[in-house]
Amino acid sequence: MNTSKSLNEAYPAAGQSRPAKSTFTIGELAHAAGVGRDTIRYYERTGLIRSVQRTAAGYRIYERPDLSRILFIRSAQRLGFTLGETQSLLSLQASDTALASDVLTLTLAKIQQAQDKVNDLNAIRAILEGLVEVCPRDTGTGDCPILAFIATKQPANDAGPLAAA
Repeated sequence: MNTSKSLNEAYPAAGQSRPAKSTFTIGELAHAAGVGRDTIRYYERTGLIRSVQRTAAGYRIYERPDLSRILFIRSAQRLGFTLGETQSLLSLQASDTALASDVLTLTLAKIQQAQDKVNDLNAIRAILEGLVEVCPRDTGTGDCPILAFIATKQPANDAGPLAAA
């Protein structure tokens, strides 16, 4: 990510103006939130958003708080929070007794997870760069050190991506 971007540029939902509309069909809500209808149905089934009653004609009618909640969910996802973690954030947001320190605890854990991923990716890059350096280029694939490495390094199920390196 370009570090010169503001949060609103990097995460537009945080700075977007909301449509003036106060009620939405599922299609209108999906469009306003930038998600698919199936995503909205999934969020309903999993309890991330409330289930709404249908009109006599069978339409689901959503309200502005539903849009705000979906935009919150999407913003949290862009920051790397899982749907489970996002549910926790939503619960904290709705709580009369929760403290900002509770949100901070979740955020610090997310930062550590992100750092762990960065470390893993840096290690992967170093291995790949090393393999590129020793690649003979003009030999058959039977002598390719990259293919040999991939064929002999089987990842462990419970370790990081480089456990077998």
